[in-house]
This record gives sequence, C-alpha cells and structure tokens, in this order.
Amino acid sequence: MKRKGDSSSSHYRINSGLEECACAVATKFVQWEVQPLETLWACEADLLRVKLNRGEAMSREEKDWLCEAMNSNTYFRTAVPVMGYRFDFFDVLEKYLLRQYGQWAEYYASDRPSLCKHLHGRIKQIVETPKY
Repeated sequence: MKRKGDSSSSHYRINSGLEECACAVATKFVQWEVQPLETLWACEADLLRVKLNRGEAMSREEKDWLCEAMNSNTYFRTAVPVMGYRFDFFDVLEKYLLRQYGQWAEYYASDRPSLCKHLHGRIKQIVETPKY
C-alpha cells in the first residue's frame, strides 16, 4: 500500500528533489522505459526550468504558457508532464482560489494575469492563498 506522498497524484506534494539540488530539471514519473532526459533538451518545459534554475525571471509569454500547460494537463497541478518526465514548477507558482459561476476552484499560476488569460468567462473573485 502506498503512503501519502508516494503517489504521483498532484493532490499530494511530491518531493521531486529540487530542494536538495537546484540543478534538477525533471524527474521520471512513469514505470516503463522512456527516452533519456537529454533528448528533451529543446522542449519548452525543459528550457523554462533551466532558465529558472539559473535565477532568471520569466517573460509574460512564458508565464502565460506555463499557466496553460499546467492547468490543461490531467497528471499534475504544479508540474508539466513531457514524455514520461515531470517538470516541477512549484517554486515559482502561487496558489489561487477562484470563484466563477457560483463555485470555488483552486488553481496554481505564476500570477493573476496569466490565470485570467487562461480562464474563460466572468471571474467573480480571486483570492491568493499560502501554498503550504
């Protein structure tokens, strides 16, 4: 039986190793064999994660892309899956509670403008909450 935190579900905070090594770019999250990580050097998620590891800031286009990529995948809420690898962006995200159409929902985004651009329709209220 799996313990809480051992799941690949995005509802649990998974220790991806980024806390111990700032040079970590991605972790494998599937059990089957996948291509080596070096073959993904030109993908958008890899380029952005390497840029953030160097301490550089994201541009508006990168923030919008990250919000769209995270909130449109079904695997993780704070990471982008690419060919069996998990590119975690938890360190640069903010957690938002959003009220839309009479219901509250939780989203992660780098900032409010990128979240508003990703969502369609009228947003009644947005509240930024602590991640932990």
